[in-house]
Amino acid sequence: MGKLTLSVLILFMIMGCSSAELVENWKNPDIVIFDADKVLVVGMTYNEEARVQYETKLRDEFEKRGVEAMRSIDLFDVEFTSSERSEQELGEVEQQLLDKDFDAILFTKVTGIESIEANRRLLNTIDRYDAGFEEDYISNQNIYFMPEDKQDFTIYHAETSLYCICPDKDRELIWRGSIDINDPVDMEKSIDDYIGLVIMAMEDQDLIFRKKSTNEVTGL
Repeated sequence: MGKLTLSVLILFMIMGCSSAELVENWKNPDIVIFDADKVLVVGMTYNEEARVQYETKLRDEFEKRGVEAMRSIDLFDVEFTSSERSEQELGEVEQQLLDKDFDAILFTKVTGIESIEANRRLLNTIDRYDAGFEEDYISNQNIYFMPEDKQDFTIYHAETSLYCICPDKDRELIWRGSIDINDPVDMEKSIDDYIGLVIMAMEDQDLIFRKKSTNEVTGL
């Protein structure tokens, strides 16, 4: 069985018992392999508990794989995410990251939707892949303080974007995955499912993580 076919089968097996489903998987066509030594993990959601859990668990997954990672909650103070920030302020953050030897940002934003049909229409409008982290953050930062009456949804739509902030390159979008989270009653399980799907998608695309190679005869 071909490696690609096997990967697809494994992905569908995991999705079958998972609350998370990968609905879009885009990679910059100019990028074959992307490596990073130090990554900032950013989770943008109005739910502070979910943000802490998500960033902590994802940071731990990076570090288990030998990649240094830092949570945005350890970099941004409370005031930073309590009000809207300007392009200049985001530019200063990016420069701060460069000064501290970060070379990538993994940015996840969570928005609630009411139905799969609405989600599909939303996905059809996502056709801009040339924006950087600055623009992405600024255009979605209202998620941090979404009104209380818009917080109950049966399906959540989330996007995770990998941005390069290397000094010798533009702060370009490397990869974006869009994931549906269905009826997230158990927050911890939903976060675990989401992170597992993100890690698998990045491994498949040779982005920071690599699949463990095995001997096809011995399985070792």
